[in-house]
Amino acid sequence: MAIECITSAKLMTQPPKQKNERNENEESSSSLVFDASFLRHQLNLPKQFIWPDDEKPCMNVPELDVPLIDLKNFLSGDPFAAMEASKTIGEACEKHGFFLVVNHGIDAKLIEHAHSYMNDFFEVPLSQKQRCQRKTGEHCGYASSFTGRFSSKLPWKETLSFQFSDENNSSNIVKDYLSNTLGEDFQQFGEVYQEYCEAMSKLSLGIMELLGMSLGVGKECFREFFEENKSIMRLNYYPPCQKPDQTLGTGPHCDPTSLTILHQDQVGGLQVFVDNEWHSIRPNFNAFVVNIGDTFMALSNGRYKSCLHRAVVNNKTTRKSLAFFLCPKSDKVVSPPSELVNDLTPRIYPDFTWPMLLEFTQKHYRADMRTLEAFTKWIQQKQN
Repeated sequence: MAIECITSAKLMTQPPKQKNERNENEESSSSLVFDASFLRHQLNLPKQFIWPDDEKPCMNVPELDVPLIDLKNFLSGDPFAAMEASKTIGEACEKHGFFLVVNHGIDAKLIEHAHSYMNDFFEVPLSQKQRCQRKTGEHCGYASSFTGRFSSKLPWKETLSFQFSDENNSSNIVKDYLSNTLGEDFQQFGEVYQEYCEAMSKLSLGIMELLGMSLGVGKECFREFFEENKSIMRLNYYPPCQKPDQTLGTGPHCDPTSLTILHQDQVGGLQVFVDNEWHSIRPNFNAFVVNIGDTFMALSNGRYKSCLHRAVVNNKTTRKSLAFFLCPKSDKVVSPPSELVNDLTPRIYPDFTWPMLLEFTQKHYRADMRTLEAFTKWIQQKQN
């Protein structure tokens, strides 16, 4: 690997500087604003967006050979296809936690609309986007980078996040939130993402059946656990950067959620850390990139891996992606099935609920490769 790339030794041994970053944030980050319409043309980046030399991105990295799972026969009820798909998914999750799904049953027009409607929001002036500004300690709303939380190693991106609920009494939660927050002009915008989230939730439950089969606990185990899920949808918008070798669109982290279903545009930028080096995942507009998060890693008692990944940017083209983060209902206790716990594989993580981990990542800790480990210690300290 090139010398400027992260090596496994550097990556895994540096202690997270959570407290220092939070103190810096309190002192100086409030005056910084990430206005993409201005910053995308700047040759000199604000220092807050320049990453340390040992964490700066490599633009030319090898491509990851990601398993491609064809869901067509599984979705039609073929038991043999389900077994084959679950086996392939299980192998991927034990190694790095990433795989692709095709023939997933999601309407191609819906995916196209979900991408195109992002422009309606992100390309308006900053003052208009700030009408739904994400508040400190919350996870929904508009965020221009993380300027409100941190003052160093800031990501070169804008996001719009909102809650989805699969509970019967929350049938229009996405549409209502976006329409109420952004105004009547965004009613169709809300309808598109309401439909998209419903489709993602349905697809997630199908994938949970395959994960349950692959772990030997039955296809209903995790499907039932995530029914009436209370998940998060995030629109990611990475504007061009004149010095893409100095910053990152999203820093190295493992998703704290259970399952991520990502749809990339054709620009590319997703990188995954596997076998001690970074790899790219080639965009495929017909496929979803799926990866395991920390919460499911805990549910599997550590069998399946929450993989380190990041996003790089470029100096020519805006990159967009759609990320659906599957999360369990608030009162569900994250505890592995009894089949996955025995004398040879004892419990690794304590019981917790998703709101506990969400609070930890929003108020106490910047998600990275050690989130679950740090969260475990935090829980144990609170219990003592």
